[in-house]
Parts: sequence; C-alpha cells; structure tokens
Amino acid sequence: MTPFDDTYDQPDPRAYFRALGPWEYQTPHHAQGVFRHLLDTYGSSKDAAGPATVLDICCSYGFNAALLNHHLTWDDLYAHYTSPHATTMTTAELLEWDKAFYAAHRRSDAVRVVGLDAAPRAVSYARAVGLLDDGFAENLEVAPAGPALRQAVRRTCLITITGGASFLSQRTFRPLLENVRGPVRVAAFVLRTGSYQPIADCLNAYGLITEKASGRTFPQRRFTSPQEQQYAVTAVLAAGEDPRGKESDGYFHTTLYVSHPATDAAQSPSGAPLAEGPNESR
Repeated sequence: MTPFDDTYDQPDPRAYFRALGPWEYQTPHHAQGVFRHLLDTYGSSKDAAGPATVLDICCSYGFNAALLNHHLTWDDLYAHYTSPHATTMTTAELLEWDKAFYAAHRRSDAVRVVGLDAAPRAVSYARAVGLLDDGFAENLEVAPAGPALRQAVRRTCLITITGGASFLSQRTFRPLLENVRGPVRVAAFVLRTGSYQPIADCLNAYGLITEKASGRTFPQRRFTSPQEQQYAVTAVLAAGEDPRGKESDGYFHTTLYVSHPATDAAQSPSGAPLAEGPNESR
C-alpha cells in the first residue's frame, strides 16, 4: 500500500488533505451518520461524575470529532483546509481560524470526545482547536496505557475507528476495556484486505458480540497505482471476499463492524441506517 505517513503528524491538517484529497479518501464521511445514530441510541447515560464519552482510536487531527460534534460534512472540511485562504496561513494563524470555525458550527448536543493516536502533533492540534476534550499520543501496541488515559476512558459508551484497524491488536483494546465502567459499543470501519477476527475475539472476552454490517461495503479511497490495486484484489480474495464491483473497480473498500453487549442482540449490526454517500458499486 502507498504510505502517507508523512501527512499524519504534521503541525496542522493541511498536508493530510492535500495528499489524500486527490485519491478521494472518504471513510469519515461514511462513518458520520453511523456514529451519530449509535451515540443518539446509546450515549445518553450519565452518572454523578459527568457525561458519557466517545473514544476515537487513531483519531489523527480529530476529524471524526469534527463531524460528530459540528454541523459540518467531510466535503466542508476538505474545502476548508484546501481553500486559498488556508494555504496562506501559518500554523498558528490556522489554529486560531480553526477555533472560530469549529465554534461557529458547534452542535448544541455535542458530546465529550477523547482521542488516541500515536501522532503527538496531530493530537495536540485537535486538542488546541477544541475538537478533542482530551487527547493522548500513546501507542498501546508498544507501551502500557498511562494513568491519565485509563482515567479518561472510564465513562466511554462508544469507541470509534475509521482508520488504522490493521495496525491494532488486543494490546490496544485490553487496557481500554479494562478501564471502561459501563456498557460500551465499538464501531470500526475496516479495510477488506485484512481480518478483524483477532480484535473481535478480544472484544468477545469482554462480553461484546461483533457483527458485520451486511449488504454493503464503503469506498475508502482510489488506488494510487495498478500495483496497489493488484495487492488489494489479491488480499481480498485471500480473505474469502469478492472484489468484483469494489476493489476491481479501483477503490479500497471497508466493512463496518459493530461490537455490542448481548442485550443489544435484537438490533441490526449498526443499529442504524447505512451512511449516506457513494454506494458500493462505484
């Protein structure tokens, strides 16, 4: 796969959108409606210590929080960060502009969002502009969760993932779930080139049933080369899936997995209508 590593930890998000925009990266768009519905359904619980929390794993610059808590679309964010005005700014100027931008579009029912990502500058930016209520630049695959992170996730009702699932294992999920106090759901958009089963097995050990949303996949981005497409088609076939009309048509695709307590078993996998946007047969 083409690496975009140099865009994930810049001082601000502009390089991210310049690099991924031409390849039509779009997973947060598909996730927005699903996450909002799950939060509306399960995120109203409170206790004496405060409101429930959304934990966004591999949060990057806080884009999922931006879409969850603001009257904005993914296209709005792309237009914002690639605009001529944004191009001329220093990072400090962009940060102040972003504070006002997000404040002006804030939803009245905004929720507490905690971000987790190995990229310290991305997390720092998301916190500075007000997208994350708390953020942690920690890689739980290689080091234990710090005490502040363990405390911050105690009231988590929803864990969200729109990228990076292929780099995660039980080492990330175990310390998080061990510190969550109440019922939690996990919603993950996962590339079809790999298996989510090891993570599902870990979640099952904590009483969560994982279901795969059937009937639709979600375009992630266009391939950057014929070699990348061939890699994806081969990997999807090896995973027992059919690439026709999906990877064979030029796009990585993701599958939505929702893990939930057994008490939710009567609901469909996402408990929500599929997100709006391009359908699986692009």
